[in-house]
Amino acid sequence: MSSSTSFVSPQPIAFIGGGNMAGAIIGGLIRQGLPAAQIEVVEPFAPARAKLGEQFGVAAQERAGPVLARAGLVVWAVKPQTFREAAAQVGAHTRSALHLSVAAGIRSDSIARWLGSERIVRAMPNTPALIGKGIAALYARAGVSAQDKARVEDVMATTGESLWVQDEAQLDAVTALSGSGPAYVFFFLEAMTQAGAEMGLPREQAYRLAVATFGGAAELARASEEPPQVLRERVTSKGGTTYAAISSMEQDRVQALFAKALHAARQRARELGDEFGAQAG
Repeated sequence: MSSSTSFVSPQPIAFIGGGNMAGAIIGGLIRQGLPAAQIEVVEPFAPARAKLGEQFGVAAQERAGPVLARAGLVVWAVKPQTFREAAAQVGAHTRSALHLSVAAGIRSDSIARWLGSERIVRAMPNTPALIGKGIAALYARAGVSAQDKARVEDVMATTGESLWVQDEAQLDAVTALSGSGPAYVFFFLEAMTQAGAEMGLPREQAYRLAVATFGGAAELARASEEPPQVLRERVTSKGGTTYAAISSMEQDRVQALFAKALHAARQRARELGDEFGAQAG
């Protein structure tokens, strides 16, 4: 959906949970022309409700009620450990709605059981959605129609890119790669800034250089048809400064350790599904 296209919803969109990811999607919808009056939010914490009102003019409610029955789409933006409890309160009002979950780890089998619905899409977005630069992987259960999928794509387009996966288990890998991925970038930005400061640069200049380097390199990779290995090799002249840095990282097995970290993130995503989703219901 282009930035000039107005988002139209024949029925209100409800959000269960009003935190950062809900705010990112709500902000995107409103920027695309959806009236705040077409958005229902259930958020138990008063500061979060107040923030949504200040930022977007959305009137959030403390608890679920019959008004949710008007919603054609329900977006689940709750913490994994509170999903089941929230579903028990909301499910009776939303039987006919399409459900979109952005909760990490909670599998669609659990969601379907708790809500009594097969019209469920799981999404794994990431925090650059806050500025419209996110990417989300989507998985649809068999009960989701092509029209439902198109609706979800339109909603997620307000926050960035999206792609569909065919196997729900792949969402655990997506969680490790792109869902948690922004934190890895920030981690390396911290390290590069600290190293720059240690080498005599003012910290603010070191940070600006690091951020611009990450952003520029990512855009170069996006624009290029070459794989990252080739792009890296083009900057790495044997015996040069980049070669010294890459050789040092290879000697310390940085790439292998980084891959190990992503596997740990995927394992934790699986554990969240087991811990909070596999409960009797």
